[in-house]
Amino acid sequence: MSRKIAFMGSPDFAVPVLKALHEEFQVVAVITQMDKPKGRGRKAAPTPIKLLGENLGLPLWEPQKLSDSEVHTRLRDLTPDVIVVVAFGKILPREILSIPAFGCVNLHASLLPKFRGASPIASAILVGEQVTGVTTMLMDEGMDTGDILLQQQTPIDPTDTVETLARTLSEAGAPLIIRTLKALFQGKLEPNPQNNDDATYTQLLTKEDARIVWQQDAESIERLVRAMNPWPVAFYQKDAEQMKIWSVSVARGEEVPGRIHSLLADAILVGTGRGLLRIDEIQAPGKKRINAGEFARGRRLRVGNSLY
Repeated sequence: MSRKIAFMGSPDFAVPVLKALHEEFQVVAVITQMDKPKGRGRKAAPTPIKLLGENLGLPLWEPQKLSDSEVHTRLRDLTPDVIVVVAFGKILPREILSIPAFGCVNLHASLLPKFRGASPIASAILVGEQVTGVTTMLMDEGMDTGDILLQQQTPIDPTDTVETLARTLSEAGAPLIIRTLKALFQGKLEPNPQNNDDATYTQLLTKEDARIVWQQDAESIERLVRAMNPWPVAFYQKDAEQMKIWSVSVARGEEVPGRIHSLLADAILVGTGRGLLRIDEIQAPGKKRINAGEFARGRRLRVGNSLY
């Protein structure tokens, strides 16, 4: 008998998992967030999971509130063996957690109990972790506090951005979910409580988190740029303009923080609190991303100019 799975997810990160579940089990419901305004035109756009669910012909829900009793009733009527949750974006109420026979299984993009919360991938890059991973856990009413089922480690490449690392972790998460569910259904998994003393927490990113402080060292700023890519994108402010910085690297040398040390054909070298930062790709408000050398020529920047 094929096990019945209800799936809850929204962004690209969840897509490989839903594909894998569709191949292995009977997906009786796909629950995702409602269409949201996106882009300059602010047109309502469906989530990647909604697009995939429609493409696969799966039953699709977009509930406004998970607290609605109608949602609980519909889920109970489906009698799912398990609810799989991947980056859904909302806390599940107790009424939903208690529905499936095998519980609600979440895929989280860190090696719990490290980096609980909303931004585990960015946080791992920001603090300079060399290894991260994905965790499957049985959900409870806390924020990523449930018992651990399985984990898979993944190295962080020195050039990884949130976008590239998220792709790696989502691809690792799909087979981990399948392994987890098969072992769970066979009674071969022993859930392990998390050690709360080792827990670290992350918050939802804001645009202000991406502000570059030139007095920080070059390595910290380099990690910030990678951790804020593709959103909200690291920036510095010059007068009333915010310049987005997409790509940088650390260079040797010293200069006053925020002051241009040298100009190359395709880059700008600028001082920080320790070391130089090579800016490779930059974006002015309302403009396209371009290499920093072209940007410097267009702005007529000179050695010694300040970027703030």
